[in-house]
Order: sequence, then structure tokens, then C-alpha cells
Amino acid sequence: MLENHRAGMGWIAVILVLLLSLGQATLAQTRAEDRKILALEDAVEFALKNYPAVRASLERVRAAEAGIGLAQTNYLPRADVVWQTNRATDNNITGLLLPQSIISPISGPVPAATSNRSAWGSAAGLLFSWEPFDFGYRGAKVDAARASRDRANAEASLTRLDVAVATVNAYLTVLAAQRTVLAAEADVERRDTFDKAVRVLVENQLRAGADASRADAELARARVNLARAKQQEKISRAALADILGLPDTSVEVSEGSLLAPPPDESLPTSPLTRNPIAQAEYARVEEGQAQVHILDRSYYPKFYLQSSVYGRGSGWNPAGNFEGGSAGLGPDRSNWAVGLSVTFPVFDIFSIRSRKAIESANERAEAARYDQTLQDLTGQLRKAQASLEGARNVAENTPQELEAARTTETQVRARYQTGLSTLVDVTDAQSLLVQAETDDALARLAVWQNLAAVAASQGDLQPFLQFLHDKTQGGS
Repeated sequence: MLENHRAGMGWIAVILVLLLSLGQATLAQTRAEDRKILALEDAVEFALKNYPAVRASLERVRAAEAGIGLAQTNYLPRADVVWQTNRATDNNITGLLLPQSIISPISGPVPAATSNRSAWGSAAGLLFSWEPFDFGYRGAKVDAARASRDRANAEASLTRLDVAVATVNAYLTVLAAQRTVLAAEADVERRDTFDKAVRVLVENQLRAGADASRADAELARARVNLARAKQQEKISRAALADILGLPDTSVEVSEGSLLAPPPDESLPTSPLTRNPIAQAEYARVEEGQAQVHILDRSYYPKFYLQSSVYGRGSGWNPAGNFEGGSAGLGPDRSNWAVGLSVTFPVFDIFSIRSRKAIESANERAEAARYDQTLQDLTGQLRKAQASLEGARNVAENTPQELEAARTTETQVRARYQTGLSTLVDVTDAQSLLVQAETDDALARLAVWQNLAAVAASQGDLQPFLQFLHDKTQGGS
């Protein structure tokens, strides 16, 4: 019995181990499936679809488009319907009453004496009112709504540009951090191998003990640099994940052609007036112009074509006697009327002039800001083009720097083995090599980053992304 029990427990342990292994394999597969490997173009597209600020700007565009429809409803006629039933006394009195909203008016003859007796009263009516022409006032309101819609569209495009640029910069920063980590890992591996070789020489009394201590110190410093590089990689990956709205552990970047030899071609140019920054500022100028136009159309008479149908009922007869019962619950007298009303805001001219002066000043201020925006964009473009030219010059020289550093490190290490150079010479050569490896990788990324900066200065990253796509397809 004891042996059978032990055998059963053994099978249970085997099954548990198999289940645990299967679960770990499934978990690893699930984590691999959850991990997103994004090319730069895919990362930009993903951010533009999911970044909250982009969604908010699109909703503002929809609200502005609805504002146009709201302004256009002013062309529609107005029809108001009313019905009321009341129970009240009929103590009317002769006299003037200034316009107010507190005391209810009473129609009918003035009674000889007051009474607390009440009767039913009712009223129903329909008032139709339409403004046949307005000297362009309603059209000016619609134009102002369209200007607001254009501004919202321009601001949405600007938000998309900002998000795209931030995504490109974060993506390239992650790549740069990864290449720095690779260079630091290679440096640690070289220094570790060299540290072991130095210890063999010291143990055989072929080198002084100080060389071993110096080699240990250099290896420790390389490991510190590697730790810092990995820390920076995690920070940059978290920044990219924040833009994409994804956990940083599930974001993987693809090098693609970004680390290939940088391109010599230039991006197509476009007028700076098409930059969303300039378009948004120009839309503000148009908004100011629309507000001035509204005020120009405000000091005109208002014409209203009106018609009314109404009826009233009262529990008091024409002689002022109480009829009692349900008399007055429903209208029993009806009327209709058709007419044309004209209103003119005589003294509004003073406030309209002041408001127009304000809006005209605002319009001129926005026009000045628009000119300043174009000037700033021109300066940014020139700086980006100069930076791109410098980055290309650097990228042309870093391969020679890397090749020379590799040759130097190999030769100096060999000379140290034969006693022809010092350990300081080797550590200097290794430091030069890791710097050259980092410079070479970052120089190629810098060319792409400056290409993106030139495209961003012109207000559209799509040519840059298309250029990168074509480069990747050509390389594949």
C-alpha cells in the first residue's frame, strides 16, 4: 500500500510539473503575442489614431462644423405656440403700467367694485415670424462659423503634426538608446576579456599588480556605463509607450533602414503657408475679419413678416358678470393677424462702433502674429536644413572613425601582450572604440531625425514617412 501511494504521488508530481511547464510556455507565448514590433511609420499611424489630444481636436472640429449648421438655422422662420389655462379674479383698473414681468395684465371692462370671486380663463395662439432679408447679417454669422471651423481644422492638423513629430523623436530616441546599450555591452565584453588576460600576465609576474587593479577599475566603469545606458533605454521606451498609449514592456521598435547608410536625397519642398501653424494663425485672422463683417451688418433695420392666430376664453361675460361652471376653460373667441414689423436699434451705433474698433484691432494683431509666424517658420526651416547638412557631414566621417578605432584597439592590445605598450594605452583605445561605435550609430539616426525636422518645419511629415518607406522597400 505504501509503495502504491508513493507511485501515485510520483505521477501527480510529474503531472504538476508538465502543467507548470505548459503554463509557462503559454504565458511566454502570450507575452510574445502581446508585444508590438512597430516600424516608424506604423508607430506614427498608431499614435495619430489613439493619442487623446488628436481625438479631442477632431471632436472640436465636429463641434465647429455643427456651429455652421446652427448659424444657418437663422434663415429658418420661427413659429411659437402657446396654451394656458388659469383661474383668477377680474379686478381690472384703469391706468398706465410700465413694462415689467411681475404684474399680470387683465383685459376687459373695469368693474364698479372689487370682488374675490374667480373664474376660468384660457388662451391659445400661434405666432409665425420670418425675416425675409437682413442686409447680409445672417450670411456674416455663417461666414464667422465657417472661419471657426477652418481654425478648428487647422488646430487639429497642428495637433496631429505635434503628435507625429513627438512619436518620431521618441522612436529615434529609443533606437539611439538601444544602440548605446549594444555599444556598452560590447565594451564590457572586450574589457572583461582583457581583464582576464591581464590577470594571467600578473599571476605569471609578467606585468605589475597595478595593471590588474586598473583593468578591474576600467571593467567596473564599463559596467556602470552599461547600467546607465540600460536605464536611459527604459526611460526612452516608457516615453514612446506613453505617446502610443501602450505598456512599455509591449513596445518594440524596428531598425528597418534607419541604421543603413543615410540618404543623400532631399525631401520635396512645400510653401510654409501650408504649415498647420501658419494655417491656424491665418484662420484666426479670418475669424477677426468675420467678426468685423458681422458688426458692419448689424446697424440695419430688422424686417419681420409675422402672422398670428389666437383664441381666448373667459368665465366673465362682456358686461363683467360671472358666468360660472366651466365657462372659460376653452377659447371661445378667435382672431388672426398678418403684418410686417420693422425694428431699428437707433442708439446701438455707439456700442457697435466701439465693438468694431475692438475687433478691428484684434484682426490687425492676428495679422501681425501671422507675419511673425511665417518669419519664425522660415528661421526654423533654415536651421533644420543647416542641421541636416551638418548631420550628413558627420555621418560621412563616422565609418572611418569606427574603422580606425577598431584597428587601433586591436593593434594596441596586441602590443600590450608583447610588452610594447601600457595598459593605459589599451584602455584609451577601448574607450575610443566604444565612442566610435556609438558615434557611428547615432550619426545615421541623426540624419533621419534632421530629415524629420525639415519635414516638420514645412508642416507635413508624410513626405518624410513616404521617403523612409521607399528607402525600406528599396533596401529589401
